[in-house]
Amino acid sequence: MRFPFLFLCGSQLFKGLNIPLCCLVSLIFAEKTTFRMRKNQLLSICLVFCGLVVTGCKTTQHLNKSNSDKNIVILFDNDVHCALESYPKLAGLRDAIKDTAFVGIVSNGDYLQGGTMGAISKGKYVTEVMKTVGYDALTLGNHEFDYKMPRLLELMKGFPVVNANLQDNKTKNFVFSPYIVKTYGNKKIAFIGATTPTTRVTEEYAFVDEKGNELYTLNPDRLSQLVQDAANSARAAGADYVIVLSHLGEEPTEFNSDSHTLIRNTTNIDAVLDGHTHAVIPGDTVHNKQGKPVLIAQTGTKFANVGKLFINKEGKMSISLVPIAGIDRENAAVRKAYDVVNAQCRTFTEKVLGKNAADLLVQDINSVNVIRISETNAGDLVCDAILDYSKADIAMINGGGIRTTIPTGELTYGDVMDLVPYDDKMVVVRVTGKKIKELLTACIQSLPLADGDFPQVAGISFEVDGTRHTVSNVEVMNKQTKVYEPIVDDRTYLLAVQDYTFSGGGFKGLLKNGEVVATDPKTASDLVVRYVRDVLKGDIGQDYMRPKGRITIKY
Repeated sequence: MRFPFLFLCGSQLFKGLNIPLCCLVSLIFAEKTTFRMRKNQLLSICLVFCGLVVTGCKTTQHLNKSNSDKNIVILFDNDVHCALESYPKLAGLRDAIKDTAFVGIVSNGDYLQGGTMGAISKGKYVTEVMKTVGYDALTLGNHEFDYKMPRLLELMKGFPVVNANLQDNKTKNFVFSPYIVKTYGNKKIAFIGATTPTTRVTEEYAFVDEKGNELYTLNPDRLSQLVQDAANSARAAGADYVIVLSHLGEEPTEFNSDSHTLIRNTTNIDAVLDGHTHAVIPGDTVHNKQGKPVLIAQTGTKFANVGKLFINKEGKMSISLVPIAGIDRENAAVRKAYDVVNAQCRTFTEKVLGKNAADLLVQDINSVNVIRISETNAGDLVCDAILDYSKADIAMINGGGIRTTIPTGELTYGDVMDLVPYDDKMVVVRVTGKKIKELLTACIQSLPLADGDFPQVAGISFEVDGTRHTVSNVEVMNKQTKVYEPIVDDRTYLLAVQDYTFSGGGFKGLLKNGEVVATDPKTASDLVVRYVRDVLKGDIGQDYMRPKGRITIKY
């Protein structure tokens, strides 16, 4: 009986160790202390030891299980468009949740462009803040391509970017991994990325070289199959859940590549966290190829909300939206990063340029993008600035290129950057009157729905039948007499636009391969600053109290 007694004594002496190790050390202690031991005693002790080891393993598994027996929360954003001031709250919400649930953060694209901080740093300020957030995965929106591919690749270094459909035409390799698998407790979630193929049209300059050769493709004809392949591969890799980070949007496209179509063409996907169309969708369902429901959601834009995908312990999934205004906690490290880049940005943006007598409208009081469905005074101002500098006959800019309403009062350089944040250069092209009418007609086809190609203009006026989607009474201002005259189909006119629309990114690609008369490195914001400062002498007054009546729409 001496050996079992000494074994128990040893186990008390070494009880601070984990159970299997405690048993082993105790056994050595007992063996050294006992001088004789019969075979049956040794067998009994070994059985006791093995039993304790097994018991210890069961105890460890129980502890691991309790540590894994928590809900999972995936926070998500889409179409942030440089609203950097809200990233501290996003990370703060994550911090508030992580003690009671496994939590991650993902993004569905369009974060690098759309505001001053993105424009003046070509995305650098944005990524400096985003790096401190700690994303589990993120995909690319169309506006990630605004600074062209080399800059995109430079900015995305170190980020867990996923994208299933962006391919290098030369190497045939996909530029990013199609998916990533992350572990939350004892569950694995695969995140697949997908970018709208319309980016190949709207940001064409990022996909071709100087000779027009296509360097990259977004595989519009294979989108659903590529996402399906990624989903199947992720399941084979052990993913318990498959979630698509989608920058496809809710609206049908020429490539039949909207998020709903993707779901209907695929299986093995549990949820699609969507973006691109700035919709507020707290959580809807679309049935997949097998008739099974798939969750889909969007948060709006510029951090109106944070998305919250919730997976409970039983595996049931739900989605809700958390208004950013209701989040009262911030992450200190992200706040510090934001404060640093904000201070750098303010040295430029806070300089006063002048004043404006009325709100320069892009969105109305209901947050409707009126600049994409009608003429606005903001559109008039921007086009007047382009026309005055270019000396062309007509100036046009797509409504989607003008972003943020400027309220009445003091006007700063930052306000102008927010109004027209993109760094597209000016191009003057020679076009016929017939081509101009064709362009105008093509760009009003979505009415009464918003379209980023809706034209804001100067030097020209026209009428629109919003029901029949036709354009009539097109007139061009005579620069000598300042009187509008009917446009002539076979006459050529000088048209000033941004290189985004000239290269095929806007105006339905109708200006692509046009005859270039002049180019200028100045951006739209440069031209607006010049116009307000030098022509209007800092005073945007009565002339811009309301739209100037260049576009008349009847229904």
